[in-house]
Amino acid sequence: MSSNLERLEELNQQAELGGGQRRIDRQHENGKMTARERIQTFIDPGTFVELDKFVTHACTDFGMENQKIPGDGVVTGYGKVDGRLVYVFAQDFTVFGGSLSGAYAQKICKVMDLATKVGAPVIGLNDSGGARIQEGVVSLAGYADIFYRNTRASGVVPQISAIMGPCAGGAVYSPAITDFIFMVQDTSYMFITGPEVVKTVTSQDVTKQELGGAHVHMAESGVSHFECGSEEECIAQIRELLSFVPSNNAEDPPFVPTDDDSNRRDEKLNEIVPENPSKPYDIKDVIECAVDDGYFFEIQAGFAQNIVIGFARFGGHSVGIVANQPNHLAGCLDINASVKAGRFVRFCDAFNIPIVTFVDVPGFLPGVDQEYGGIIKHGAKLLYAYAEATVPKITLITRKAYGGAYDVMSSKHIGGDINMAYPTAEIAVMGPDGAVNIIFRNELKDATDAVARKDELVTDYRETFANPFKAAELGYIDEVIMPVDTRPRIIQSLEMLKNKRADNPPKKHGNIPL
Repeated sequence: MSSNLERLEELNQQAELGGGQRRIDRQHENGKMTARERIQTFIDPGTFVELDKFVTHACTDFGMENQKIPGDGVVTGYGKVDGRLVYVFAQDFTVFGGSLSGAYAQKICKVMDLATKVGAPVIGLNDSGGARIQEGVVSLAGYADIFYRNTRASGVVPQISAIMGPCAGGAVYSPAITDFIFMVQDTSYMFITGPEVVKTVTSQDVTKQELGGAHVHMAESGVSHFECGSEEECIAQIRELLSFVPSNNAEDPPFVPTDDDSNRRDEKLNEIVPENPSKPYDIKDVIECAVDDGYFFEIQAGFAQNIVIGFARFGGHSVGIVANQPNHLAGCLDINASVKAGRFVRFCDAFNIPIVTFVDVPGFLPGVDQEYGGIIKHGAKLLYAYAEATVPKITLITRKAYGGAYDVMSSKHIGGDINMAYPTAEIAVMGPDGAVNIIFRNELKDATDAVARKDELVTDYRETFANPFKAAELGYIDEVIMPVDTRPRIIQSLEMLKNKRADNPPKKHGNIPL
């Protein structure tokens, strides 16, 4: 018995030391925490239970049988975040550079299987040099085992990836399948092929950060949802995100009590939308005036800034918010905005989170690049996502809702439950100026004073169509509200819809225009 106790203590010490003190010191010198330090920071104190602490690889090639460390480069287990169960794995860069072996992959698969059975989120803290070359196809098979579980768990439990170091080659596909990706400035990067391969194939010189750093994936590719200044900030942001989402697809999101009066009417809302329909404004000012305590948790803030997505609460209940941003590209929908919002809508729908949509959209962004890039297909993704969603959907048109973009932005016609508008709303096929140029082309051509006649026709068109009343007459708008009533009306609508039950036709799955 005493020998077993000694052996247990020895194995615990070996596992917790990882690749040794020298490599731990190097990790710290590079501004990075170790795998265990990250878990300790993330999980509620005293709640983490480690699994497979003594697992080692089975490789006997290239002298690997003489290099075995308990845990084999990944720390796995479960614990609590704000008292709620989560499963976590943290890759340990101090052990074989965090490279993935067959045994390492099976450790990750085990916690993913448990999470799916139990119904709890999976959080992966990634810091790995990629596949363990010494294991060859065994390592590749391990990645595929993880990808398969990512896919099976998608829409069942929330999956979150934090990139806290290198993530390259096949390793990037697991985070890509997960729901949200966090990256850390200066210390993390993701790419399929590294700078050396890029230079060999394309002759382009590029650094790791320029190719796949946190800012690149936030602002350019849209791969990352959050760009964090430090690992501590990254972990805090993950905890904050979890506070808005349920543990699984059978539960409702967490309720967070608030002292913010549900009937609060903020007079500032009456002043935000300009009288001049061409003047920009910040839609986040509207959102923050309406939501609980003015707190909006924005997602992908640096990507496709013509649309805004994120979480907030109304009356303590979590909602997903999608909003056109007039401050950027006039709020037009383009390829990136459609993909960004479409995936967020589908996440909210998968996890029972109501969707509140703020609309101010002059249409889809015109241009050769957009057409060649497939705006038809990509714009249809957002349309598909809204039409497919069965959660409560509340839409508020603050100003413009033109053309096909009116339809796409959670209109009544694609399943919006409650559709409201401000008196400043303009709902039409296109703006008055463009419409008059088409409808009255011949008349304007023959007019003695074409400018005066056009001004007259534009005014007439605006009074007839560029307002919410025509749509309200037809029942496409349920209510025209004063901006000051935004918060109470949305909360009343959410309360009314809380028992909504809707199902899509039976099918294996739809064929979203990928």
